[in-house]
Amino acid sequence: MFRICLKLCSSQKGLIIFCGAVMLALLAPVATQAQRSKGAVEPADDNQPALTQFKGLRLGMAADEARKKLGNPRDKSAEQDFYLFNDTEAVQINYDKKGSVSAIAIDFMSGSHGAPTAKDILGVEADARADGSVYKIIRYPKAGFWVSYSRTAGSDPTVTIIMQKIP
Repeated sequence: MFRICLKLCSSQKGLIIFCGAVMLALLAPVATQAQRSKGAVEPADDNQPALTQFKGLRLGMAADEARKKLGNPRDKSAEQDFYLFNDTEAVQINYDKKGSVSAIAIDFMSGSHGAPTAKDILGVEADARADGSVYKIIRYPKAGFWVSYSRTAGSDPTVTIIMQKIP
C-alpha cells in the first residue's frame, strides 16, 4: 500500500506520480479479473452494495454532471479529474471513452477525521492482517461494479475506497 505525502502533490511531478500510482491500483484488479484474491467476496444475487454514491457522485454519471457535484478539480482531463479537499481527502474520478464516470477512488489521509470503516462502506467487517492493515473487495455483478476498502497499518492510517464498473 502507498502513503500520500501532500508535499509531493504540491509539485506537478509529484501529482503525476500520485495519479500514476492510483491508476495502477485501479487497473490491477481489471487485469487479474479471472483470479480471485483472498479478500474478495462474491455476494449473493440479492445482496445490494452499501456504497452506491459519494458526495452525490455515481458511476455512469456524465463528466459535466460529476464536476457540478464536486466543483472545479485541481487537475482536469478528458480521462480523469483529481480533487483535494481540506488537504486530507483526495478524490480521483476516471472517465470512460463516452465521458461517463467509470471509477471513483477516495483517499482519507493523515489528519482526516471521520474516515469510514469497512462496515460503513461494504456492509461487513474486513479482517485485519497481521500488521494491522485491512483490505476487502466485494463484487456486485447485478449492480455492475465492485467496491474495495483498504486501510494502511499504523497509528495514522490512510483509508482508500474504490468503486469501479465491472467491464
